Amino acid sequence: MEGETVYGSQEDSGHGVMSERVQTLARNIYQELQRMIQKHDEDLVKDLMPNIVTMLECLEIAYTVNQEHEVENELLKEDNEQLVTQYEREKQLRRAAETKLLELEDLSEEEHKGLQAKVESLESIVRMLELKAKKCV
Repeated sequence: MEGETVYGSQEDSGHGVMSERVQTLARNIYQELQRMIQKHDEDLVKDLMPNIVTMLECLEIAYTVNQEHEVENELLKEDNEQLVTQYEREKQLRRAAETKLLELEDLSEEEHKGLQAKVESLESIVRMLELKAKKCV
């Protein structure tokens, strides 16, 4: 039939294979237009076809871009989950390190106080020995 050359096919347009959704929609539109041609005349849809083809091509592009965005979105979600996990792990490690640092600071302070007390005790002993030495001389 002559109407088939007006519509062409996806392979003729050079855009590759359409998604199943768009193919189904195109097939339904094509069948409806065929009914209109049989009932009326090919001239009824002749001027409409380029617009429909363009619309279907735009729909296919939008569908493809949407699928790419969905894939990218999934990858970003996975990246985000990994980053959140890493952040939580780093946060726990930092808390553990801060706790350990506080413990070490407390221990160091206790040792410092103990050593300071020993120094004071030794200084006191030295003074007593110096006094004894002065008395003996």
